[in-house]
Amino acid sequence: MKRTAIAAIGLILSLALFRSLSAKQAEPADDSLDERFSRVVLPFLEANCLSCHDAKARKGDLDLGVYQAVDAVAKDLGQWEVVAEQVESGAMPPAKAKIQPRAEERKSLVEWVASFRKREAARNAGDPGPIPPRRLSNAEYDATVRDLTGVDIRPTREFPVDPANEAGFDNSGESLAMSPSLVRKYLEAARAVADHLVLKPEGFAFALHPVVADTDRDKYATRRIIDFYQRQRIDLADDFQAAWTFRHREALGRPTATLAEIAAEAGISQPYLTIIEKTLTEPTEPIGPIAALQALWREVPAPSLDRREPPRAAFEQMRLFVVNLRTQLVPVLKNLGVRGMNGGSQPLVLWKDREFVKNRRRYAGGAAKVKLEGLPGGSEAAKFMAVPQDPADLARFEASFVPFCSTFPDAFFVSERARIYIDKEDKNNVGRLLSAGFHSMTGYFRDDGPLSELRLDEAGRRELDTLWREFHFMTGDPERQYSSFLWFDRTDSSFMRGAEFDFARPEDKGAASEAMIRRLAVVFRAKAERANASPSALQAIDDYFIEINAQIRQVEADRRASEPTHLLALQAFAAKAYRRPLTAAEFNGIVAFYKSLRDDDGLGHEDAVRDSVVGVLMSPHFCYRVDLAESGEGIRPLTPYSLANRLSYFLWSSLPDDELLSLAGSGELARPEVLAGQARRMLQDDRARALATEFGGNWLDFRRFEEHNSVDRGRFPSFNDELRRSMFEEPVRFLLDLIQQDRSVLTLLDADHTLVNPSLARHYGMPVPEGGPDRWTRVEGAKKYGRGGLPSMAVFLTRNSPGLRTSPVKRGYWVAKRLLGENIPAPPANVPDLPVDEAKAERTLRQSLEIHRADKACAGCHERFDPIGLAFEGYGPIGERRTLDLGGKPVDTKASFPGGFEGDGVDGLRLYLNGRRKADFVDNLCEKLLAYGLGRGLKPSDDATLAAMHARLVADDHRFGGLVEAIVTSPQFRNKRVDGPPSGGPTR
Repeated sequence: MKRTAIAAIGLILSLALFRSLSAKQAEPADDSLDERFSRVVLPFLEANCLSCHDAKARKGDLDLGVYQAVDAVAKDLGQWEVVAEQVESGAMPPAKAKIQPRAEERKSLVEWVASFRKREAARNAGDPGPIPPRRLSNAEYDATVRDLTGVDIRPTREFPVDPANEAGFDNSGESLAMSPSLVRKYLEAARAVADHLVLKPEGFAFALHPVVADTDRDKYATRRIIDFYQRQRIDLADDFQAAWTFRHREALGRPTATLAEIAAEAGISQPYLTIIEKTLTEPTEPIGPIAALQALWREVPAPSLDRREPPRAAFEQMRLFVVNLRTQLVPVLKNLGVRGMNGGSQPLVLWKDREFVKNRRRYAGGAAKVKLEGLPGGSEAAKFMAVPQDPADLARFEASFVPFCSTFPDAFFVSERARIYIDKEDKNNVGRLLSAGFHSMTGYFRDDGPLSELRLDEAGRRELDTLWREFHFMTGDPERQYSSFLWFDRTDSSFMRGAEFDFARPEDKGAASEAMIRRLAVVFRAKAERANASPSALQAIDDYFIEINAQIRQVEADRRASEPTHLLALQAFAAKAYRRPLTAAEFNGIVAFYKSLRDDDGLGHEDAVRDSVVGVLMSPHFCYRVDLAESGEGIRPLTPYSLANRLSYFLWSSLPDDELLSLAGSGELARPEVLAGQARRMLQDDRARALATEFGGNWLDFRRFEEHNSVDRGRFPSFNDELRRSMFEEPVRFLLDLIQQDRSVLTLLDADHTLVNPSLARHYGMPVPEGGPDRWTRVEGAKKYGRGGLPSMAVFLTRNSPGLRTSPVKRGYWVAKRLLGENIPAPPANVPDLPVDEAKAERTLRQSLEIHRADKACAGCHERFDPIGLAFEGYGPIGERRTLDLGGKPVDTKASFPGGFEGDGVDGLRLYLNGRRKADFVDNLCEKLLAYGLGRGLKPSDDATLAAMHARLVADDHRFGGLVEAIVTSPQFRNKRVDGPPSGGPTR
């Protein structure tokens, strides 16, 4: 493991030092803009800005004194656009400044910045920019591990929070640096993932939990078989109902329906339905249980015009008859005994297990003693079950139970077993899944013969056989069971305490060898013979040693034969982890590394495979995104596999699937129409939830709301963990619905629907859907409940409240910044606090804010968002609707929005946003989605792509899918600027 870690850490740290390529050489300048910079811009800065924003003062951590030439502005144009926005809005210079620029001066500065951006966009037209290597974000790492292993392990739980770039996203090379401490976290994560590795007879898999210990392997392997059992529908009433549907298929309007089709629709076994249908309809002697069952069958009413529903009660009566009768026909098995041997010894218990199995479908007598339950006296069915007195009729009666017991076994499978050798029912050990019925010993027993024989088709039998084969392979239970036998019969039993048994001890590694097992079988049987054991007991002892030896040898053979398949699986795992085909050197290197762990480090096969998995996960090819371009310099298309990765991490935050990689391998993915088609396909996949969570969560600032703990739960007891999770889920599901249904992005502001589960519905005062917390339903007409669209969702209202009061400032700022994309400077350090507890405040928040805005230093910014926030005063600190604040004072939701628009509450805010700010919202959404898709901050050269996105929105009725297609087919997404020699590494 040490060599794995050192090599991987060296590779990652060396790659972490590689940053973006050198900037493009500047082209000839526009003299008029340069001249205006000297004549207009610099004097404006000197007169209005530098007193606060020079190298000495640096208010807001901004030094505008460094911009003495246009080249400096070009390198930091994003900052200058923020400056222009602040100047245009009047936020800067602040209202308290003694000197204020004239309107024409403000306009000149703003126009110069806009013109300069246009020039830069034209100069850099078509430049996609470089794509620096970067590590996977925490969310990407977790999702990639999930799709790589098939289980949601989430190994980054203990990682530090990823920093965001200026655009607000944590999926960019601008923010995702690597450090030695983080490399250690990566190593811990890789080891944690490898601890979930389970070797199988062919290849390997990953469990939901670590499976290093025997008990954990047992739990994993047992659960797989139990899950298979539980998937089988074995309710006889379901079988009888399906037979009824087939019988009356013509009356039910389905004259051509087959048994197989009806079985598939009902989710039951087609082979067993065939047996049931014949049992119910084929002629039989008018005596015994099948004749009685057919009599009940004939009494089941047929469908009619006014009643087409199956008469379920009739099928349940038939089931009750069969179950009650079959339960009484299970023979009582007495334990085997040998003098001096504990009744719980494995040979004796396993004999009893096998006898139970033999009797599952066998009639062992006792028909004359059965008690009839559920059959009306005097009915035809009851007459058929009357015990005849005539010997010939009694013989026919007894014979009729043979096919009945064969058709209806006493159990289709046994999934749990207590200590079966105890005479009285052992209730303390029920729940031991797949147990053989031992005491204090490892031991499992397969008892599902009737399920395989009667209900499973060939594919089902193969699957179940494979699960049991894998069970023994993974757990090694035969050898562990044998070791338990040696321990038990030397401790709880005195049978093996003699000197002749000293060679067979559980602590000896060779005790389970074939030679030792054969040797013990001889002396063990000899002692049993001296104890006058019965022939059945002696046969049970012989069978035990023969079978346990065969089982141990089979596992050993399977494990030897499996080793080459594990190496092939390692190579396939690496290719999937690297998200491209392996080079020849990498392909061979996987096996070479494994062999070095075996030969040089002395590791066993499983440990070497596990360490090899750690090596793959520590490779930069896994935990870094390195988007390579085709050979050459300048603007070059991404390689097909890099393009596949860029697309999958944009839409899924995870690795490409097989279809995407196949198209990359064929070269088809480079075609824009194929790329767009793949984007449409991927947006319909469940993994598109990542786009709603990662893009939406970071854009709208609710990504970490599941950890939100500022709510006083004593004052707001309804805010529990379930409601908090539900609040988080609402925007995720709303966005995912918009994405997958390709709805208009304008519904984000003005939808008349939302999605709720029971917890959220109760919070909103909506009709509560039936079901648990995962039962989500779409609610139309949400506006009448004060909901609909993003602004009124409880997650945002709660996230932007301090806990004991609302915050019009935070709520308004969230709308201005997150929805409308406004850049608002941070507040000064000496801002007076608003009341902490709304219930104890003398004034309403509206009154407190009016005093606050009277300060000219505050008014410039607060006028941009306070009115918006006041529109939310109809919602309390956890987003609950209200008419009184916590102090009992009436809330006032009227607002004078920026620009002079008057409105009332969230409805007024919607009118304002749709009527006055729709373009701002759309601009912001386009910029945010493009920045997220490209994984970097935007540049002037991206303007053409933004224009294409706007055009696509207009053409597509503002549908979300058009935005995605415009991004993924853009030159910015498909290309990369290469300014120097290639960085090396695989080029495909």
